Amino acid sequence: MISLADLSSHLGTALYIINIILAFTVIFLERKNPTSTLVWILVLFLLPAVGAIFYILFSQNLTRKKMFGLETGKQQLYASLLKKEIQDLQEGRVVFNDPEMENYKDLILLHHIQGKAIYSQDNTVEVFTDGTEKFKELFECILNARDHIHILYFIVKRDSLGKQLLKILTEKAQEGVEVRFLVDALGNRLHDSDFEPLLQAGGKVKKFFPSILSYINLRLNYRNHRKLVIIDGQIGFIGGFNVGNEYLGLKKKMGYWRDTHLKITGTAVHDMQTRFLLDWRSASQEEVLDSKYYPKPQIQGTSGIQIVSSGPDSPQEEIKQGYLKMINSAKKCIYIQTPYFVPDDSIQEALKIAALSGVDVRIMIPNKPDHIFVYWATYSFIGDLLNTGVRAFTYNKGFLHSKSIVVDQKIASVGTANFDIRSFRLNFEVNAFIYDVKVAQQLHDAFEQDLQFCEELTLEKYRKRPNIIKFKESISRLLTPIL
Repeated sequence: MISLADLSSHLGTALYIINIILAFTVIFLERKNPTSTLVWILVLFLLPAVGAIFYILFSQNLTRKKMFGLETGKQQLYASLLKKEIQDLQEGRVVFNDPEMENYKDLILLHHIQGKAIYSQDNTVEVFTDGTEKFKELFECILNARDHIHILYFIVKRDSLGKQLLKILTEKAQEGVEVRFLVDALGNRLHDSDFEPLLQAGGKVKKFFPSILSYINLRLNYRNHRKLVIIDGQIGFIGGFNVGNEYLGLKKKMGYWRDTHLKITGTAVHDMQTRFLLDWRSASQEEVLDSKYYPKPQIQGTSGIQIVSSGPDSPQEEIKQGYLKMINSAKKCIYIQTPYFVPDDSIQEALKIAALSGVDVRIMIPNKPDHIFVYWATYSFIGDLLNTGVRAFTYNKGFLHSKSIVVDQKIASVGTANFDIRSFRLNFEVNAFIYDVKVAQQLHDAFEQDLQFCEELTLEKYRKRPNIIKFKESISRLLTPIL
């Protein structure tokens, strides 16, 4: 009979061998950057009992694995149209509504070639920075739906707002409107029983990357962070708000919730529709890329927009590359709002160079944490930038969750992607890149209005922080490659 000591010894040897194998996998098979590789090796050897489990759950390379079966299909879907648009841009045949947008042709081309993102300039954009106003407009548009409602959210809380949304969707399904509701399996808080009335009314509900086995999800680290609503193929909503009372500012812990969301009409809604339908196909195996979901826009505007997606199913970091191109194009000012600022070296260096070149670079972050390690890591990275002239502001009115960047009051991006490694590499994200001076100015003005609720984090203040804060920042920064 094997003694407890022998069993423990054999188990320890087995774990050691497993961790050695995984370490070789990290070094030779996975295409990770050196910092991430080093951190994972440390985790495997310093935490042998749980390191292997952490690696299996949090570090699989989605682009290499076939277990997810994700095929975006965008290249095939848009191949001929993209080819023509690229040629037209390169040969100067595109006439921009605003001649100033000619200066951003390279950014448009980048998203064309890398992100397969169509450029359209017949759109309208309405900006929402308050949750109550956003959901009032959203629910009104849903109630007026006549053909279909497609909804994708990362988080749906099991509270009065989440249940109100379900109730409205159920009523519309009973009227004969097609309803498809896609939620992230990890972010969703609703119970399966909560969806029953909607399902019985003819609506459809799917979870993105659910657990294959109870309590075990090998795709845990790859979340669908997108927030999209498409109504009748005519109206689209995109931005940072999830669904829940918290996002109406009704939770004392976080207080007022400051976010940014857009209501869009025009051809750009078709690209939002495609993004939803591809995600829906991945979750349901249902082929729904039908022309009926792409009606001719009823409302004509003048805003130029590209809808850009990124995720671990893509070899590129499309949204991050767009951010980089915007930063590098800046001549006067860069205004960034983000709840999490954990950039990679390329973003960090681009912001430093911009500031050192005389560009007014301002970054607004929360003054309270909702993810403690990311919060302290954010302050660490902000501290690096203060030395180069970047100005940082902490938002004190409540919690800042807005994900936006405005450059030179001319172009902007709003969506779901934070300025962090998780959004750049691990999460499925979607952003609207907007080429419109009026919209960019509106977002620029919103940033400046928020400054009245902010305190500037100066280099002098940062240097005076207590040693315990410095320790928290250092530990959190060390973990950033795997956060």
